[in-house]
Amino acid sequence: MISRTHIAVAASAGACALALGVTAPAMAAPAQAQDKAMVSVFHGIPGMTVDVYANGDELLSDFKPGTVTDPQSLDAGTYDIRIFEAGQGPDGTPALEKQVKVPEGGNATVAAHLSADGDPQLTAFTNDVSKVDAGKARLTVRHVAAAPAVDVRAGGQPVFTDLTNPNEDTAAVDAGTVNTDVVLAGTDTVAIGPAALDLKEGTSNVVYAWGSAEDKNLALATQTFSGMESMPSGVHAGGGGAAAATPNSSDQWLAWAAAAGAITVAGVLVARQVAGRRG
Repeated sequence: MISRTHIAVAASAGACALALGVTAPAMAAPAQAQDKAMVSVFHGIPGMTVDVYANGDELLSDFKPGTVTDPQSLDAGTYDIRIFEAGQGPDGTPALEKQVKVPEGGNATVAAHLSADGDPQLTAFTNDVSKVDAGKARLTVRHVAAAPAVDVRAGGQPVFTDLTNPNEDTAAVDAGTVNTDVVLAGTDTVAIGPAALDLKEGTSNVVYAWGSAEDKNLALATQTFSGMESMPSGVHAGGGGAAAATPNSSDQWLAWAAAAGAITVAGVLVARQVAGRRG
């Protein structure tokens, strides 16, 4: 499990209250050119502010933890991604480094998070933005925390069971507000929550269980895509935006998101420890 000497590259303990971070909806991706991909990024490692570089260029400085960027249409290609503790790049040793390939087409979120053993890593997830039936919403839960297997409950009843890091599970559920919590698999021991989750008709809602059980900062965060209602159940409202994007969430950051958000990845991931430092 992660210790207090581990470097963390994203997401905050400060956002780790046992309340669900409800986010602004992001529009379902329109049809895009074949040389593009829709990509967003979630920071899910408690710790410190970071600077992000791609192919040697600084894309983002002082990026704050606990955020999800807007999905953006970005060029396909291969990028060398380096993440540094804020102010330590580009000549120092990166906390995380990965060469990634951005595929053509698709909608993905890349998560910077802890492994089950507490090591920082990057995982790319494909977002399902297909239509849902009238009166329904899509609920996806992603386990990206340094924690054992969990069950996810809605209204006290298990919806997803025995979910392990870095896996996900998804289901179509009735639209509406549900009270959710996360418990240790096969028990009633609450690890995160309870929290209210507003599942609007025609949306795809991604819930991230992130943080560290050992450091007692487990939390939930959400990413919501809209525009998936089936006619004639709803009228597409328009608009967009993603959850908790910071003022630094610029086009340059989104270029990094494209790089990190590849569904297929290549290269190496380097995780380092910094003794005696905690974000």
